[in-house]
Parts: sequence; C-alpha cells; structure tokens
Amino acid sequence: MLEDGSVFEGQSVGADGFAFGEAVFTTSMSGYQEVATDPSFEGQIVCFTAPMVGNYGVAEARNESRRAHAKAVVMREARGPEWTDWLHEHGVVGLTGVDTRSLVLHLRDRGAMRAAAATGDVSVDEVLTAVRSQPEMAGAALVAGVSAREQYTFAAEGHVRVAVVDYGCKRSILRRLAGTGAAVDVFPHDVDAGSVAGYDGVLLSPGPGDPAPLQAETKMLQELLGRTPVLGVCLGHQLLALATGKETFKLPFGHRGANHPVIDHRSRRVLVTSQNHGFAVAGDDETGVTHSSLYDGTVEGLDYPELRARSAQFHPEASPGPHDAASIISGWVEELKSAA
Repeated sequence: MLEDGSVFEGQSVGADGFAFGEAVFTTSMSGYQEVATDPSFEGQIVCFTAPMVGNYGVAEARNESRRAHAKAVVMREARGPEWTDWLHEHGVVGLTGVDTRSLVLHLRDRGAMRAAAATGDVSVDEVLTAVRSQPEMAGAALVAGVSAREQYTFAAEGHVRVAVVDYGCKRSILRRLAGTGAAVDVFPHDVDAGSVAGYDGVLLSPGPGDPAPLQAETKMLQELLGRTPVLGVCLGHQLLALATGKETFKLPFGHRGANHPVIDHRSRRVLVTSQNHGFAVAGDDETGVTHSSLYDGTVEGLDYPELRARSAQFHPEASPGPHDAASIISGWVEELKSAA
C-alpha cells in the first residue's frame, strides 16, 4: 500500500505483520542479502527489479551488519527456501508474486513515498490511514539508530591507523580497509573531532536518512577538516558537502543499484558504480566537484586538497556491485602509508 492509495498484491513469504517505510527500488541483479542488511536501507521497503530473488541462497558472510534493516522486501518471484527462511528468521516482511514492473514505474513517475507491507486479513482503509500517519524520509535523522554505541577495533594490525565514523557502516567497507593494510577503529556517529584527529586518516561511512538534520555531525566534521585526511562515502560525502558550504536535496526516487555510470572529470573515465542513496549534493556550486552522475548530473565526488578531504557518493567497496571504483579506498590508504 502506497500513500497515494495504490495497492500491489502478492503472497507472503517472510515474517507476518505490518512493516512501514519509504517504498524504494533497487536495480541490482544480485546481492539481495547485502541489500536487506545494509544500514542505509533503514526505514525502507525495498522492491527488487530483478525478476528472481533468492536463487543462490544465503550465507552469514554476506550480511553487511548484525541485523536486517530493510523493513520489507517486495519481489516478482522469491526463489529457494533458504532466502524465505532467512526473511522469517530476521523478521522481514516479504511479498512475492507482486507486479514489480508496475510498482517501479509508479515510483519512477510519482517518486519514492511512504508505504506499508502487510500480511493477513487487513483493512485497506486502515492501512492507508496508518501509512499517511508515518513520518516522511525528508528531515529524518536515522544514524543514531544504526551507529555503533561504543568504539571498537575491527583490525588491530596495520601500516596506518584509520578511524571510521559509523553512520551506518557496512562490514565490507571495514574489510576493504583492513585488506589494504590499515588498522581500523570504529567510532559512534557522535564522536568528537579530537578523538579521531590523531589518526592517519578518517573515513566517514555511509548511512540512512536525510543528511540535513545532522547538524552535530556536520559541526564535528568542520572541526576535523585540515587536521587529518578525510574520505567520505555516500552519507559521508553528503556531510562533507554540508561542512564545506554546499547543500543537499531529496532525489525523486533515489539512486539504488549496481549499474550507475559516473564520470570522473579529471580522467574522463566512466565508472560503473554501486549506489544506495535518496539524497544528493546540489550542483549549483561546482567548487571541488570531481565526479558526476551520467544519469542526472548530480554531484558524485568532491576533493578539497587544502583540507585533505575527498568523497564519493557511490560505494567503492561495491558489495554488491562492480569494482570500477575499488581504487578509491585502496588508493587513499596507500597515500596514508606514504605520508606516515
């Protein structure tokens, strides 16, 4: 049930009950388990455009966090008992047999909107009333609900020390950092600048929700800039933009998938990237802009050499997705090693 009254019916294959969230879609052909456990999908109902979901099973190693964050998943055809059992186990409402093509076209025309996925004998009018009473994603500050509560060490040994500010960090980012030879400490979203300024570098992680309300996080970043190298990813990119005087805005239906073309203005190379965000950096001020989306021209990368800060709106760790942009993390760590 969408907030405009549209109804899309299917069969329940996940947890029973109600799930409220923003209805969005992802064009990734694989990585359904990574999608469901990505903290950036907190508070959302995810429609898969891939026609079959679940056909290669599940594995603990594919979880991007400790729990599922997508409130519900909507599919044309759910395959395999492993996937549907996983949905039950993790409390995710799942619908199969849905006309996902029509749903995606509807969201592309009307924009992402509040929705509910409901199982059982329910009243359409009651569900619609409940949907319209839910908060909208614009203005939603969600990082406190997905961030680590305390500092912890992910990798103790390395050639350089990297602090990750956790706004909803994926495990694959931590693995990529450790794999490049970095010792990795993870900090909560409300860490102060002084606690991370002494590291060789600071990575600002992805995360859910609207960046604009995150005023304390933006202020912390302003206090940090220039003191140590900074790399922002996704939400971290948006916070770097806000900290340097740019603005953000809500996209009509977001960028979610593993096939998004981005141009690097410096090399003129086109990267096929993995993306998951509903907000973007406004392009009115082109200062520091290094990458742009070839879909809609939105800002996909920033670089401020004088502040030792750079960022990417897309996901260099690519889990799931192509690895065109993998060198953004590995190259940054190599620079940190050279400077150490």
